[in-house]
Amino acid sequence: MRNVILDKVNIADEADKVKEFLTIKTLMRLNDHEVNLIKLKGEYEWHKHEDEDKVFMVVEGTLELQFRDRVVTLEKNECIVVPKGEENKPIGKEEVTLLIFEPIRDRY
Repeated sequence: MRNVILDKVNIADEADKVKEFLTIKTLMRLNDHEVNLIKLKGEYEWHKHEDEDKVFMVVEGTLELQFRDRVVTLEKNECIVVPKGEENKPIGKEEVTLLIFEPIRDRY
């Protein structure tokens, strides 16, 4: 991943390159965070992030984000912060493209 000042990113073009669901594509890094693109269709498992808050932003489609006590529906250009430790279950009834803002971590 290049870290070049003033490189621009076309989110729609990058989304077109993602062919598999749940494959993370890192678009850029900023300080100790990265902006990741991911596509989802169907239900993801119940989970929580113990150490960090995450921002989910819908680029295309509709995301249903289930929490244990409520459901939040996000449409295109809407976002939400999921606090650390908050159990959630993302659902894309149709294909949904998301930007996720999260701390950089080793995935391997």
